[in-house]
Amino acid sequence: MRYAGIDIGSRTVKLAVLENGRLVLSRRTFTSPSPLESVEDLLDGAVFDVIIATGYGRHLAREHLACPVISEITAFALGARSVSEDCSAILDIGGQDTKAISLDPAGQLCKFEMNDRCAAGTGRFLEVMATALGFTPEEFAAAALSAEQGVKINSMCTVFAESEVISLLSRGADRNGVALGIHRAIVSRSAGLLKRVAPSGKIFFAGGVALNGCVRALLEEETGRPVFVPPDPQIVGAIGAALSASGKCPA
Repeated sequence: MRYAGIDIGSRTVKLAVLENGRLVLSRRTFTSPSPLESVEDLLDGAVFDVIIATGYGRHLAREHLACPVISEITAFALGARSVSEDCSAILDIGGQDTKAISLDPAGQLCKFEMNDRCAAGTGRFLEVMATALGFTPEEFAAAALSAEQGVKINSMCTVFAESEVISLLSRGADRNGVALGIHRAIVSRSAGLLKRVAPSGKIFFAGGVALNGCVRALLEEETGRPVFVPPDPQIVGAIGAALSASGKCPA
């Protein structure tokens, strides 16, 4: 039997297919204005027996694919635990939200919080700030890491922060320093969320923002805790959904 999980997020759609507990297929694509088209493109040619959906678009998938759904929190808890057996603290920073999750020694969900009221401190926020500074996403992280001193950013609202960045640049602020200030603001916000939910232990860092080396480094510095980034941090939720479909969830 092959079990599939599809994570339909605000920015990307991810697919994971498991066979005998092993990942045999993973795919991702950007979420188009028509999410169902993105889903259909991702599923094209994929072979599986059962599929479960998670993410923002899970209810859309349930309606059109006639498949069960699970919450993102459950999916990330299952996926993270399958990748890291001792995982107890999960931070997921995606395109439009941030999630902090704590698990007990048996891998059961203890507590979680989400910041999903706006795009502050998320992947979308980073994209907008990189553009405002004239960087690609890859250049943005490298520029921040190279800065000697960060420039403080006061606003985390995407619209106001963009205006603040433009104003800082017009006054001659160091571009790399502004980039570092933005990264520090994101990490401070995320670390505060994590501290309330899972205040100790190794941090399992998932989501697209986990690919940002500056955020990873600053998160370790801010929390004083080791940060583990899985080989493919964007596919964790889809793996969790596939595990749920198989019924063979990690202990």
